[in-house]
Amino acid sequence: ANTAWNAETERLEPRFAFSGRAEAAVLPAGPKAAARDLLREHVRRGRAAGNHGDLYDNRDRGHSALEPEAHPQLTHVTYAPAAQAADLDYGLNDRLLFDRPTLGNSSTAITGGPHWRSLPRQALTRPDGAGPMRLWQTASANHVYVHPAHRDYGGRNGDLFPANTPYLIVSRGSSGSDKPFLEALALTFAAFRPDAKAAMAAAGMVNSTVQMVLRRSLRDVTSREIYFSGAAHPAAFDGWQVNPARMVSLANSIKADALPAEARIRVVEETLGAEGVDYFGAGLSERLFDTPQAVARVWRSSAGRRRMILSAEDSRDANGRPLNFEWRLLQGDPAKVKIEPLDGGARARVTLDWHDPFRISEENDQLTSRVDIGVFANNGVHDSAPAILSWAFPAHETRRYAPGPDGAPRIASIDYADAGKAATYADPLIYPRAAWRDAYRYAADGRPLGWTRHRPSGDAADAYATDAYSPEGARVIEAAAADGTPLQVAPVAYTLRPGPGGVLDIAEVSADFGAGGAP
Repeated sequence: ANTAWNAETERLEPRFAFSGRAEAAVLPAGPKAAARDLLREHVRRGRAAGNHGDLYDNRDRGHSALEPEAHPQLTHVTYAPAAQAADLDYGLNDRLLFDRPTLGNSSTAITGGPHWRSLPRQALTRPDGAGPMRLWQTASANHVYVHPAHRDYGGRNGDLFPANTPYLIVSRGSSGSDKPFLEALALTFAAFRPDAKAAMAAAGMVNSTVQMVLRRSLRDVTSREIYFSGAAHPAAFDGWQVNPARMVSLANSIKADALPAEARIRVVEETLGAEGVDYFGAGLSERLFDTPQAVARVWRSSAGRRRMILSAEDSRDANGRPLNFEWRLLQGDPAKVKIEPLDGGARARVTLDWHDPFRISEENDQLTSRVDIGVFANNGVHDSAPAILSWAFPAHETRRYAPGPDGAPRIASIDYADAGKAATYADPLIYPRAAWRDAYRYAADGRPLGWTRHRPSGDAADAYATDAYSPEGARVIEAAAADGTPLQVAPVAYTLRPGPGGVLDIAEVSADFGAGGAP
């Protein structure tokens, strides 16, 4: 391969050359299995492309890898000593873009330190914010990678992913849980018809097509309606749900003039919270990321209800077929989420209320603090994989809402340091900690009057110091005795400081108050 640096993508781009014809068989003579037998028959009839020209990129140095003998046409990427020394062969692939359809894996995770996490969560929470866009960049280059969820899904902490995307395949479990997916992917890549595979590769739609094939073929996904539900689109997939035979059949049924569309999502209108008033911490944002097929937000604001207008108008069909759209709640409380299609479904208005941690479903009873909304594009032949909006909620906070004058939930109090939630996990790369509780005040006519802040004072567990704040977030120095109207206020800022255990602490700073959250 010849490798060059691409300044536009900021990636190394190896280029491969293959002979015109495959010298090896698509599959060896054995073992016999339904998916393999189906693929052998498609190959015999000349209907399957095989794996000639496909790459397999193992990124855990053989820890959990496909055996070369299992898929003889699949080209295994090897790395020179210099590349290995630079760790180009290990972990997330966010530095290389190959020029061929690629399936790969790294059965690794960050297992120590305060920032432990799976590789997918690492990509979603990179401090520089570039991880999600690199995931999309990799997926749009026809790469499909599988990584274990490790402790981020299904453990005692439940579902810890701040977002759900169609860019990766995340396997539920740890080392080796990716194996069933790798086998199914190799068979699926081989099962595509030659002209369809060439067309989807040219359009950069291998990943989006494979994502649809995997999800539509899961063992429990037996109808279109189930495909439009969260059962087909979890943040991490169980290996026992993979159905390679169905994947081979569906992949081979896709024709070059009817490739599945690629659903895309974009925020048209939204109102995000204001730092220093609705939430606290200089430099923090409620916008986690915006990418073409996945959008993610973090609910930091004290608001009880949010409204957004989303667009799927950037969705694309490789053959120019007209698209229809389905907007569905994949994960969340239906009583707290309203989706209203607009413009014939090309847009949607989403109204979303605050969610405390909840069980994902009756079938999947683990806790999550994330709401997912998916949009699917249908081109008259196939439904696409979903583009996804995710909202992550801070599970370590204790919030109380009450109906406001308009019936919408209105904040009553937020305890950022509830001792009862001291053991609740909160991602330190997303959620800093504060050491106070805010109780919100309202006039008889419903006008917000600000909040009263309660901080620990002294050694006694029930000793608190209190301060009042205006609706604009300033600390009240002097107020009118009659109605509490602020007469003198001090501006307040909130800085982030390194705290114990890798967590950032929020420190309050005002003109008369000093720093550190105490007078």
